[in-house]
Amino acid sequence: MDKKQSNPMEWLNQMVGEPYYFFHFLAFFSYFIVRSSASNVLSPQITQLLFYREIQAVLAFFMLIAYKMAREETWEAFIADTLFFGKIFLIALTIIMDYHLTLWYLVVFSVIYVLTQQPPYEELGSASKLTPLQLEALLSEGNTSRFWLVEFRASFSSGCRRASRCFPELSITCSNKNLSFGIVDLGLFPNAAEKFRISPGGSMGQLPTYILFENAIEVSRFPEFNFEATPTPPITKRLLARHFELDRHLLEYVNGK
Repeated sequence: MDKKQSNPMEWLNQMVGEPYYFFHFLAFFSYFIVRSSASNVLSPQITQLLFYREIQAVLAFFMLIAYKMAREETWEAFIADTLFFGKIFLIALTIIMDYHLTLWYLVVFSVIYVLTQQPPYEELGSASKLTPLQLEALLSEGNTSRFWLVEFRASFSSGCRRASRCFPELSITCSNKNLSFGIVDLGLFPNAAEKFRISPGGSMGQLPTYILFENAIEVSRFPEFNFEATPTPPITKRLLARHFELDRHLLEYVNGK
């Protein structure tokens, strides 16, 4: 994971200002309050067992976090996985104390899931936010870029939020006069999904979808139409660059082709 793509102050501000992070922080912090109170009512055997399980949970948690830190490319995906693992270990520990407490935390996390969502990466990089009409106009004019790589996303999709950083950062590296980057929000323009043959919902939703246009004609997309046959891998900058051969497009631009 790129250490330069975020900073501690940015995430501290988000933790305080974003309900998704703030409510998760309160839920996890409440465990320490409950744990200190439970020490006075639990038997010595249960207290000792809980202590051993807490040590095991902490060690396993940090091992998983270290693995994810090496594997994940975006902070959004890393934070989402970190919170997920934290919930699993917290629920497992509360089962040892009292199943009523487990049910309470399950309700709390369910309410957080329903009422809040993880905020996506807000920067655009060199990409442009487009309406479907603007995209059609740019593709049909013919006096703009020869290639347009367009990301179709929606804020309700967890996959879009996890990958929201990849496309803007990729646009900074690869955009040029021959290749432009655009973003269309299908949450704001749902009718565009049918026009570009994208399935936004269901268990096999295709969001985010990336389409490369050359002179207004679609030449490639990810995921492919037969994406149900094989699982779609996590979206990364390397994956998009390889699939759409962005290095080749950049070299062609540099060589004047």
